[in-house]
Amino acid sequence: MNKTELKEFLDEKVIKYNNPDFIESDPIQIPHQFSLKQDIEIAGFLSATIAWGNRKMIIRNSLKMVELLGNSPYDFVMNHTEDDLASFDGFVHRTFNADDFRQFIKSLKNIYQNHNGLEAVLSTNNTDNYQLAIHNFKQIFFEIPHQKRTLKHVSDPLKGSASKRINMFLRWMVRNDKTGVDLGIWKTHNPAHLHCPLDVHSGNVARKLEILTRKQNDWKALSELDITLRKFDKKDPVKYDFALFGLGVFEKF
Repeated sequence: MNKTELKEFLDEKVIKYNNPDFIESDPIQIPHQFSLKQDIEIAGFLSATIAWGNRKMIIRNSLKMVELLGNSPYDFVMNHTEDDLASFDGFVHRTFNADDFRQFIKSLKNIYQNHNGLEAVLSTNNTDNYQLAIHNFKQIFFEIPHQKRTLKHVSDPLKGSASKRINMFLRWMVRNDKTGVDLGIWKTHNPAHLHCPLDVHSGNVARKLEILTRKQNDWKALSELDITLRKFDKKDPVKYDFALFGLGVFEKF
């Protein structure tokens, strides 16, 4: 396929997968359960944080997290007691355990109490990508006392990570194309600056389509992919995540 044919092919796949039917099989269903902005943000961030592995298990454990927060994430974050946090005992999703979950709640409280919330902390500050924003976010997230083990659950693109889960969360919060899938509640952010959540599925598909040559799924690969996707749609490049992910997960491309 030449570039024009490839763009047409991917545009068709975006239409196929970027629709409300996608929600019921994806962790994005978790933040869709809420209407308060802060509830959407916190539920989305926690769900994105554990979004690796089996998708049904991700959704099940995300629902469990929200349940442990009394189905009121923001109220729990801002008003929890140590006894409330004790109820997390036994929670685990792969390597993310109850101690990590407790740390995340404390760090989120600090962000909302002292840094004007997740939307402000993840701002690109007028740059055209989120690399430095995600790095700075991690610094703020762990500025309060924390266990070393929990550091691995927030990626740092300045150390080479593709930051798949945070980029997915950013897509959910920033992108709004009226289809009703992504929530698009962060009006101070620009969807043109978003990055494709690069994982094994989207990476493999991108290589087969010859829009990615780098072998590792790291930030350098993401930057390479960004160049092509932004040529296809400079205002909404990350819409092609639906095409790449759909081709990989649903069509076994």
